[in-house]
Amino acid sequence: MAHHRLPTALRAPIEARTWREFGYLLLSLPLSVLYFGLSIAAVALGAGLLITFLGIPLLAGGLAMCRGFGAVERGRARGLLRLDVADPEPARAAKGGVMAWVGAVLKSGASWRHLLYAVLHMPWAIFAFTVSVVFVVYGWATLTYPLWMWVYPVFVGQDGIQLYGDSTHSIYLDSPLELTLTGLLGLALVLVTPWVVRALANVDRLMVAGLLGPSRLASRVFELESDRGVVVDTAAADLRRIERDLHDGAQARLVALAMDLGLAKEKLAEDPRAAARMVDEAHGEVKTALQELRDLARGIHPAVLTDRGLDAALSAVAARCTAPVSVDVDLASRPAPAIEGIAYFTVSELLQNVSKHARARQAWVDVWRTGDKLLLQVRDDGQGGASMESGSGLAGLAERLDAVDGVLAIDSPAGGPTTVTAELPWRG
Repeated sequence: MAHHRLPTALRAPIEARTWREFGYLLLSLPLSVLYFGLSIAAVALGAGLLITFLGIPLLAGGLAMCRGFGAVERGRARGLLRLDVADPEPARAAKGGVMAWVGAVLKSGASWRHLLYAVLHMPWAIFAFTVSVVFVVYGWATLTYPLWMWVYPVFVGQDGIQLYGDSTHSIYLDSPLELTLTGLLGLALVLVTPWVVRALANVDRLMVAGLLGPSRLASRVFELESDRGVVVDTAAADLRRIERDLHDGAQARLVALAMDLGLAKEKLAEDPRAAARMVDEAHGEVKTALQELRDLARGIHPAVLTDRGLDAALSAVAARCTAPVSVDVDLASRPAPAIEGIAYFTVSELLQNVSKHARARQAWVDVWRTGDKLLLQVRDDGQGGASMESGSGLAGLAERLDAVDGVLAIDSPAGGPTTVTAELPWRG
């Protein structure tokens, strides 16, 4: 479209965003006056009656009203500023009842932030309304002045806006040069206006996001609660896996081994050769069971990781991959033990995916530190198509990383190659 081929500076005055934000600033003035008047009246009435029983519920009702104003403002910001702010934490009462709700509202930081918004927003809304209206009206009025100057009456051959006049002389905007200069001034104002409006709207965005949304502490608490649930579920799944591996693997072999040794003991006197053969088979079962136990212990926490760090541990994992793997660990020191363990299992699981699904001829593992972050990257030249769809192993891996404020990013177009990058905090 021709509209989108215009330079940004020329396109901005006619963009929908400019007029949406201008409409937001226009509506802010009457709404802010309403919010300010009602909130101040409610708080003043409640505070004035605190010496009586009515003051506390009136004050709580005023704060609840401010929360309603906040809901309206979040809706306006969502519709006109395209700013999606989550609802703040509700005022929860430990027990039921009106007074419990009153106490919860009064103790809620979100309630007082909404009151602060209602008080602070009015002076800002007056300023933003005035500046935006002046720029919009004067810009478009002077730009289109040659089209509407005829509305002014003609006096002695003069028409248009009179800039100056006394008994001796007068100045009108009516000559071609004056019309041209006026139009150019209007054009400059029209081109500047969108950026003025956007700057004013950005202040509103900051106020809405900072005062009407959930607090950082509440968001962090909610995030930690979610992460705790993920960690608990992950630990439970790991315990079930270990129990299943022990029951179906080493435990079953050891039970069979005990039975074989019991039979060999019974045959030792009557058939020494058969008993020796059974002991020899039991010896093979012991080796297999020991290998399974080693693999299980490696899956819990490998000794090489504790003793020698990520470089040696990842090299051991890479040696078991079906494709040749190049490992490059560039770390001057070791991260926190918990982070080191998560990094090991992340790379281990990603290399298992390479072995099972990638059909790769070569893979690469890179580990390095950037600031207070530990970066892991596993690449392969396989068929690609890896995704983080719900229920996949990569989705579970991403949840595990998120539990320690880590991030997993996947770039795996169909046909390959695949690059998976993980970012972990250096200290957990």
